[in-house]
Amino acid sequence: MNHPGLQEQSHDVALDITAETCPMTFVRTRLALDRMQPGQVLLVRMKGDEPRRNVPRTAAEQGHGVLGMREAGEGVLEVFVRRK
Repeated sequence: MNHPGLQEQSHDVALDITAETCPMTFVRTRLALDRMQPGQVLLVRMKGDEPRRNVPRTAAEQGHGVLGMREAGEGVLEVFVRRK
């Protein structure tokens, strides 16, 4: 699911969890978000069906803004999350 304009989306912090499995995918994402200032944007790179479903959903459930997602090739999904 690519969103228009995300090619230019900037971010403050990048996190690569492509080698992680659930539940560590969201644990690492949450730790990264906890270290950030409100309003900063986290770019999360992930692979696999579980992280693709769970990371954006859980971030939104915790009140963070999921700005969008884009396919980055080789099965990698990039998700942009704005810290609450």
